[in-house]
Amino acid sequence: MYKTIIRNLPTVLVATWLALAAGCEKTDSSAGGAQVTEGAEHAGEDHAGEEHDGEEHAEGEHRADETEAEEGARGGRLLEDGDFTLAVTMFEIGGPPELRVYPTRDGKPINPAEVQLTMELGRLGGAVDSIAFAPQAEFLRSTTSITEPHSYSVQARARVGSETHVWSYDSLEGRTTIAPEMAKGAGIETAIAGARRIDEHLSLYGTIQANPERVRAVSARFPGLVRSVRGNVGDPVKQGQQLATVESNESLQTYAVTAPIAGVITERHANPGEATDDEPLFRVADFSSVRAELNVFPRDRGRLKRGQAVRFKAADGAQEAAGTIDFISPVGSGDNQRLVVRVLLGNQDGGWTPGQFVEGLVTVASTDVPVAIPRLALQTFRDFDVVFINVGDTYEFRPLELGRSDGEHVEVVDGLKPGDRYVTTNSYVIKADIEKSGASHDH
Repeated sequence: MYKTIIRNLPTVLVATWLALAAGCEKTDSSAGGAQVTEGAEHAGEDHAGEEHDGEEHAEGEHRADETEAEEGARGGRLLEDGDFTLAVTMFEIGGPPELRVYPTRDGKPINPAEVQLTMELGRLGGAVDSIAFAPQAEFLRSTTSITEPHSYSVQARARVGSETHVWSYDSLEGRTTIAPEMAKGAGIETAIAGARRIDEHLSLYGTIQANPERVRAVSARFPGLVRSVRGNVGDPVKQGQQLATVESNESLQTYAVTAPIAGVITERHANPGEATDDEPLFRVADFSSVRAELNVFPRDRGRLKRGQAVRFKAADGAQEAAGTIDFISPVGSGDNQRLVVRVLLGNQDGGWTPGQFVEGLVTVASTDVPVAIPRLALQTFRDFDVVFINVGDTYEFRPLELGRSDGEHVEVVDGLKPGDRYVTTNSYVIKADIEKSGASHDH
């Protein structure tokens, strides 16, 4: 059975689809000659959106969507077989959704304890929910809740004394059918649900600092008078390169002051004619290695330890790097008793500069979960976080219970099984199509 619910797609794609779909017939039947009609108030459900123009059905077939809506005393879908009728309603107030079924004969209520009722709800993808019922007051109540979506093919069997009544019908919602070529043209992409490792992160903020192990203070070996200076702040230098000359006060000999490491001059405190003193003449730093200093609130201290992975990004988002925690301050400082975490970073290209603001994402936990999906696959539908599963040409929403997230992927605790195919890209097209067609109901 083909459904033409592609109203939200571009006009040229709709035209192509209509050409392909022209002449297709749809058939549906209910079992055993039992009649199925649906009330106008099926606890808020609406199963509109299917087209039936030009259809003909064999004698004895009955379709709920072709019969003028017939409402029972309680509303809901009516299952009729001779003088015996069941009014099937969905009750969703104050608890999990449940089915309540009101039996009548010749239009008069009968004792629900006289009716043995079971239903099988066939879900998209092949799963079947077996529903038993127990009598309560004037109706039969499902002994288990009915999970969302309330979209299924129903096989209902009722036994009253020596009589057996059987009905088959579709109760569909939140579902649409799109031909493969149309889905491809709309940019709809799918993936198979499966396991993934979810990393839990703690965001910390701080700055880039010079690595103290790569900084050298350059002093005169003997007190004296500075005779010449060959380096300025910001100049790159090589190890052993002459920075200044000093005339010793004792020997009156002039000796060279050289760079102990390769790097950049960050400080200069020497000028020709000045006397050396106890202060360094220069400071040289090697920025091929820097460190990030990140601030930590005391409440998060217990989640951190040396060796944890940290992913960095600059405040402007232009640069990223990775490292591991190599130091956690043992005591707090300042009024808020903040702690400091340090991470060494390679900086061969010089992209990180001291004083630069950074965010560090510390991986505080890693868990392998049975099902995880990209956050981009999620949509909101009614009051749920959902994905749309895909079986053949059919798409249907699935409400999800979500768990841990690493920012890009999120764990699915319930609602999607390993091996289910779901829509990852352009799922908004399917959502819009379902909402536009009226193939959903409001809770």
